[in-house]
Amino acid sequence: MYTYESSKAAFERAQKSIPGGVNSPVRAFKNVGGIPLFLEKAEGAYLYDIDGNKYVDFVGSWGPMILGHAHRPVIEAIQKKAEKSTSFGAPTELETEIAELIKSMVPNVDLIRMVNSGTEACMSAIRLARGYTGKNKFIKFDGCYHGHADMFLVNAGSGVATLNIQTVPGVTAGVTNDTLIAPYNDLEAVKKLVAEHKDEIAAIIVEPVAGNMGCVLPKVGFLDGLRAICDENKMLLIFDEVMTGFRQSKGGAQARLNIDADLMTFGKVIGAGLPVGAFAGKKEIMSHIAPLGNVYQAGTLSGNPLAMIAGFTLLSELNLHPEYYTELAEKAAYLKKGIIDVFAKHDEPVQVNQLGSMMSLFFNAAPVTDFATSAASDQAKFSKFFHGLLKRGVYLPASQYECWFLSNALTIADLDFTIKAMDESLSELSAN
Repeated sequence: MYTYESSKAAFERAQKSIPGGVNSPVRAFKNVGGIPLFLEKAEGAYLYDIDGNKYVDFVGSWGPMILGHAHRPVIEAIQKKAEKSTSFGAPTELETEIAELIKSMVPNVDLIRMVNSGTEACMSAIRLARGYTGKNKFIKFDGCYHGHADMFLVNAGSGVATLNIQTVPGVTAGVTNDTLIAPYNDLEAVKKLVAEHKDEIAAIIVEPVAGNMGCVLPKVGFLDGLRAICDENKMLLIFDEVMTGFRQSKGGAQARLNIDADLMTFGKVIGAGLPVGAFAGKKEIMSHIAPLGNVYQAGTLSGNPLAMIAGFTLLSELNLHPEYYTELAEKAAYLKKGIIDVFAKHDEPVQVNQLGSMMSLFFNAAPVTDFATSAASDQAKFSKFFHGLLKRGVYLPASQYECWFLSNALTIADLDFTIKAMDESLSELSAN
């Protein structure tokens, strides 16, 4: 029997010093109710909270733990590097080494700039696109989240949707006037925006596999269509690969889906769990970033040695072992089939969206292809299902709007354990 008394006390204490008791909103369990778990340690595919409960983990620190928690080569590399100092604020050869490694793995990268978060990477990419094209507007998609910079907090999915925040105080209309919104997977809506704002749009930014309205896959032809629209209208195509980069394949979504982006943003896996981000692209565009050009971007702790060695160690292993991606996809497909079978057993409609090791389930009878269809899913049922799994030792993202991330540390036994827990949770749902 799982109990959460220590987490409850920790949350009560945290709320006296931290807004809402958490340092990122989705951690507060607002969408599903209840008390957020306070974690103590993790190893491989398992989490352990401060009450001593053990969970099979499908969050993976929101993506970076692709080979599991506390992966020994990464931990040992961090420990060794930390002995030489945690930061210099000056160049190191390691920054060049990881840049060279990324260039060898990812298509269309000549130059890469390290930053400290996915938000910073995305806002810098938009600034660069504007500076390069001389145009101010950009297109993003309803339900796609590119960080919490002001210009992105329009129809931003994920955390904003989880908290049902319709407008964000502090974000002025002047900032968001240049943000144009289209539904995900809707090329005609994009073409209409381009026609209405002819020669004013610098870029389209998109999650090539959306992960902030749950996992939503691009329809066949959608990304190719965006590429063609950008080419025809002298706009840049920006892939936000903060989630998909080095997770969908060692070359990211670009390589897996065979679409060339002009700029890419990275995070998550690139830091192996430490705070990091990056933006990258062709030399012609990236040369406009200071000190080569006049588009200013800076960060005192960018490229800090701990994040760099963690990322370099993990990426090197992924680069040497492409079979990991096959194994991850096979495990995700196994779990997907198990979910579909167990929901069918209980005559409960479900949609399971999965590509590679990213996936989500939706309490929905209709296909989920954009934010509107994601939002039409039964959130109340998901909340009960979430808690049913939690008390049986399975840790999912605490919102139906969040993507699941599988790690290669998961075993078939872990997946069977999870499917059995789902079966029991659905039985409990039916009984109530």
